[in-house]
Amino acid sequence: MNLRLLKAFVILAEKGNYADAAQALFVSQPALTKQINLLESIVNVSLFSRGRQGTTLTAGGRRLLPEAEKVVRQAQVFMHHAAQVAAGVEGNMAVGFGLSSFYLAPRCIAGFRQGNPGIDVSLTDLPSAQQYQLLQNNELQVGFVRVPPSLPLDYLPLFNDQLVLIAPQNIPLSIDQWLKKLPLLRLHTERGQGLNAQIDRFLQASELFSLSTQLVDDIQTIVAMVIAGIGVALLPQSVIHIAPAELNIIPLTGESISWQVGIAWNGNIEDAVRDNFIAGIKAGNARAAS
Repeated sequence: MNLRLLKAFVILAEKGNYADAAQALFVSQPALTKQINLLESIVNVSLFSRGRQGTTLTAGGRRLLPEAEKVVRQAQVFMHHAAQVAAGVEGNMAVGFGLSSFYLAPRCIAGFRQGNPGIDVSLTDLPSAQQYQLLQNNELQVGFVRVPPSLPLDYLPLFNDQLVLIAPQNIPLSIDQWLKKLPLLRLHTERGQGLNAQIDRFLQASELFSLSTQLVDDIQTIVAMVIAGIGVALLPQSVIHIAPAELNIIPLTGESISWQVGIAWNGNIEDAVRDNFIAGIKAGNARAAS
């Protein structure tokens, strides 16, 4: 069914005469007459009758008018939502983050949703390497990751993170002494590929090594094991956002202790919601720098 014909039917029923209806529809009276005649031939029902009092609905027209109005309203609602989606103020956005962005990512999303309540956002804790793949496949729209990414993605650096040593007791031991005293707790490779590579670079550059290593599934477990005195760990400084007060966090110096964290996205895929989110982050950075 041609929506234009249904709209002509509804407007003519509302106005009660062809002149006013044609003006409201921005068409000529002959064009409106043709539209009504075509609709009547399609539905095989006479919709209007003309008299001295103007144009009135027939019994068939009165019966069909509520359905026509419903369809026109639904079309208007659809077009409104379509415009909102096209403008990026309605829709969905899947976001990935890691420990380094544990604090930043939720704050960015909260600020974005304040001005865009029509956006549904999901936030998933994922390693940077996995986020890169999901961004490539359009399963994530934005990733808070190590930058630059290892895959051809667009990115924006946001801040630097760096390694720290976390130990169970606040006693004056050097990092070398801690590594000889307790096992070094590390993530499994599939969970912490980027972090493990950073740790290896730091240990090699500092000519340090651990007597023993224990692999763990997640950083929260590493923190718990350190508190329990089971081992020590080299983790991003951002661990302070999830660390209890009693955790002993020791700053490090030397080469290969820092890296850039930012957002990455697949610029080859059109996404108005994502673009608005990125624009908001850029604007926030510009305000912070001024």
